[in-house]
Amino acid sequence: MTARVARSLADVDATQWNALVGRGTPFLRHEFLVALEQSGCATAETGWDAHHLLLSDSHGDLTGAMPLYLKPHSWGEFVFDFAWAEAYQRAGLSYYPRLCSAVPFTPATGPRLLTLEKDAAASRLALIGAARQLASAIGVSSLHVLFPDSQDKSELEAAGWMTRLDCQFHWHNAGYGSFDDFIAGFTAEKRKKVRRERRRVAEAGITHRTLHGDELDAALMNTVYTLHAQTFARFGNPPYLNLDFFRRLARSMPRALVVELAMRHDEVIACSLSLRSDDTLYGRYWGASGDYNSLHFETCLYRGIEYCIREGLARFEPGTQGEHKLLRGFAPAPVWSLHEIADPRFAVAIRDWLKRERSRRRAYLQAAADHLPFRRADIQARLSVDVRDCLAAED
Repeated sequence: MTARVARSLADVDATQWNALVGRGTPFLRHEFLVALEQSGCATAETGWDAHHLLLSDSHGDLTGAMPLYLKPHSWGEFVFDFAWAEAYQRAGLSYYPRLCSAVPFTPATGPRLLTLEKDAAASRLALIGAARQLASAIGVSSLHVLFPDSQDKSELEAAGWMTRLDCQFHWHNAGYGSFDDFIAGFTAEKRKKVRRERRRVAEAGITHRTLHGDELDAALMNTVYTLHAQTFARFGNPPYLNLDFFRRLARSMPRALVVELAMRHDEVIACSLSLRSDDTLYGRYWGASGDYNSLHFETCLYRGIEYCIREGLARFEPGTQGEHKLLRGFAPAPVWSLHEIADPRFAVAIRDWLKRERSRRRAYLQAAADHLPFRRADIQARLSVDVRDCLAAED
């Protein structure tokens, strides 16, 4: 196998790249990453300078890949290391640029060491080695792999990378036949609250429609994007993603894009934007033209749960943060990042800090689980194997 760096995914054969990705996640597909590049959302100018690692066999065919970006900042990553950058600055050193394996603006767990099934173990080791060689050649402060799946996490840990733990809130489908079937496991008080929130939306005369990318005409797409952008503007921030990106996504991955429209008097007043794989719905963005009681919960959470039940999806990941999700049946889920620091002094200090942070995060996972709305005797059974393993682990 030989390794090279691709400065744009548009220069990589889409069929060969997607063969490495498989059918698991929409975010690593060639169409998704190229749309980010060609729309101008993830480019060197926005701080996402592509340095994708590619492994090829003797015939020039791809056998492995690692999505990789040279980053002059930490924005759009959802793993916050600003304190590390500040410590470097106080020591008179530069933390940026650094190399980061991630999907831009997307805190969703998935593979980062992409390989074919044949020679997968050797390909993963070769990718780790190639990433280290590239980091050394460029002279960056550090290497980071964000939101890897469990297999890649294990490979990187075995290679000596430092592990960081965080928490999201995910919904798991236990074979529910309906939304009422799902909330039947809640305590009576919590079940009543959920029904009251849904009733408030209906009593306000608000209805919903579920559409996919190929069902959005130009006018609807403009409306959806305007609502999305207005939400960012309310907090004083420009959106990471532009209208051109969503248009490209609707064309190239039409059935992966899922939009919930909230309607009142035939006017779209709110929306949520999600992506889906064969088994998971990923909630990403929300927008509304005004403040409507419980509409966010209905549009972004309850409608997503109903979609998963209807489509037979196993999991719903509605994005980062949001402890309000706990009381609506989204269980705590561990998510990970892996880090390799070049400076040995900072590596020792950060490793120690991460160990103490993991202890606090495990305590948080347990406390979050205790606040789930299910009957007390049922809570442990509602936790995923990943959560139980994480809580039982020791450093």
